[in-house]
Amino acid sequence: AAAAAEPAGGGGAGMEGDRLESPVTIKGIERELICPACKELFTHPLILPCQHNVCHKCVKEILFAFEDSFADGGSESSNPSSPRIKISSSSMDRIDRISRSGTKRNSLTPRSSLFPCPGCQRDIDLGERGINGLFRNFTLETIVERYRQAARAAIAIMCDFCKPPPQESTKSCMDCSASYCNECFKIHHPWGTVKAQHEYVGPTTNFRPKILMCPEHEMERVNMYCEICRRPVCHLCKLGGCHANHRVTTMSTAYKTLKEKLSKDIEYLISKESQVKAHITQLDLLLKETECNSERAKEEASHSFDKLSHVLEEKKSAALRAIEASKNLRLEKLQMQAEEYQGLLENNGLVGYAQEVLKETDQSCFVQTAKQLHVRIQKATESLKSFRPAAETTFEDFVVDIAKQEEILGDLSFHSNGLEIPEINEEQSRMYNKALISWECPGKTDSADTYVLEYHKLNRGEESAMWQETEVCSKSKVISDLDDDSSYAFRVRGYKGSICSPWSREVILRTPPAPVFSFLFDDKCGYNSEHLLLNPRRTSVESRAGFPLLLGSERIQVGCYTTLDYIIGDTGIAKGKHFWAFQVEAYSYLVKVGVVSSNKIQKLFHNTHDVTSPRYEQDSGHDSGSEDAFFDSAQPFTLVTLGMKKFFIPSTPAAPKDPASRILPLPSCLGICLDCDKGKVGFYDAGRMKCLYECEVDCSGIMYPAFALMGGAAVHLEEAVTAKYGEYHDDI
Repeated sequence: AAAAAEPAGGGGAGMEGDRLESPVTIKGIERELICPACKELFTHPLILPCQHNVCHKCVKEILFAFEDSFADGGSESSNPSSPRIKISSSSMDRIDRISRSGTKRNSLTPRSSLFPCPGCQRDIDLGERGINGLFRNFTLETIVERYRQAARAAIAIMCDFCKPPPQESTKSCMDCSASYCNECFKIHHPWGTVKAQHEYVGPTTNFRPKILMCPEHEMERVNMYCEICRRPVCHLCKLGGCHANHRVTTMSTAYKTLKEKLSKDIEYLISKESQVKAHITQLDLLLKETECNSERAKEEASHSFDKLSHVLEEKKSAALRAIEASKNLRLEKLQMQAEEYQGLLENNGLVGYAQEVLKETDQSCFVQTAKQLHVRIQKATESLKSFRPAAETTFEDFVVDIAKQEEILGDLSFHSNGLEIPEINEEQSRMYNKALISWECPGKTDSADTYVLEYHKLNRGEESAMWQETEVCSKSKVISDLDDDSSYAFRVRGYKGSICSPWSREVILRTPPAPVFSFLFDDKCGYNSEHLLLNPRRTSVESRAGFPLLLGSERIQVGCYTTLDYIIGDTGIAKGKHFWAFQVEAYSYLVKVGVVSSNKIQKLFHNTHDVTSPRYEQDSGHDSGSEDAFFDSAQPFTLVTLGMKKFFIPSTPAAPKDPASRILPLPSCLGICLDCDKGKVGFYDAGRMKCLYECEVDCSGIMYPAFALMGGAAVHLEEAVTAKYGEYHDDI
């Protein structure tokens, strides 16, 4: 329930007084009084910055679950002591990455608390004060208490001060936060004392402060309303707090304005009561019609599947009859062969008959019979030497191949009625810290209302894996919780009502080899503002050739070029395995990328020369004889050379001697994977997540991403995939 905070800073018990004079019908508003976290009636609800309400206890439990998950490295997805509270997988994925990272920032940032709102499913920043900076929604709390009172009208509120047995209370004191019967109230609030001036209302268990105080400045009363943040503030918040530059109005003005707006909206809805009733009547008819149509659709679907079952039964019967006929024929042949071999035994069959023929003494009769018998004996002898069964025992020819039919049946759905098959756009889809999957429909007509995106991890040795699916209302989706250094298959289908399209062609994308490392270009340490130009966000750097280069050309000899300009990242890596990506403009003449250790940064920026020849750049890769130079493993940094749309593999003893074999086309997006634990750095084609070159590196200090540019060149850091790439729409 997104009930707004009470703008009035006056008497906190005003609504209870109204309850005594004009009782309000509470029936039918249960949905607005249920906490989205625990699914129960609100208890001390707090107003989140997104204007949703959550129980105070639920907020604490969710935050405690976050802290426990952070302390445990994100191993658990919820607080074991609070099984009713669930943490979103996306939030847990972020906590897991933060807890595992070994990064160190050069500058301190204010601590803030992220809270996954169960109402809108978004991560809300609670600021430095966290839960202490949230307002308690007393208005909603009072309405919940009214509902409780109406629901338990037969249950009386007892006096808190009566001796057993307690009497039923007749009034509650808002100053004492207690309920009294008539006698106890007179005893504890005698005439002529200060307590006699206390404010009392009818029996209630909901006691709220008479004055709303500022959570930021606990001793200050809220007397203004911030129109930007849509929350009450005090004068200190406006003077020097986070609302200093915000547009505010007086509390009375905000109260009047909001009450007028709410009253007008309510009056409009009440005036449309006949229209609402007509819609309800129409919806009742639609409910009945839906019931009838669904039954009819069930019958048709059942009839269709019965037809399929009938076809399958016929096919099954035919297949079984064919197998049975083949079995009988084979058994007959094998039985006859067995009988023939049985006759080769002594005193049996053919041998026995031949033995009897041998007893014939009449030569003419013997010759007459023995000739034919001898032929049969010879055949039996030959068959005995080369035994071969008369029939095969296997039924491999009768194996039913249902792979294609199984796939077709797996895609069996309601008739698409011309619904286009979506196609995943591989150029717009990205795989970085998260996966961004974008798709489009070839035709512009009959587009789907919703889409279902399915994906699964491709594991070696596993023929089939369980597909994970997510419903999307747009044509793109951001997927998190993916394992590093893994391949995933994606497919999508469209839905329009109950009609769905066939699945799209599967697209396989590979995740980075390690968690994505985020940083910006450092504009302090060694940054040469005369030669390098940073964008305001510090995500792009460009080397500019201006007057300083022309003035320096007086010292340049033929065949030489000026020194490189270095720039590093503002964040270092102390441990673990990390990956980052960037793009190098195609027009760039010379760019070097890699890593540098913190104890060698000074050498990096101060061991440069005014003039440097390509002959002495060991890994320049240009046609300067560098391939003959010996690779220096003690160099103060590890860099590879890019330029002229080429990627140059450094010259090492293990590298190919042919220079042409060390030159690769420059990928559209490059990546670097640093493994501090193993002391290795790899350079990747980030589009395909394929390693182009890997070498050892000394990680004894904190490692920083390093870049060097010369002439016309530019480098752009890859932006992390965030919710703005997906279906996120801010409707607050």
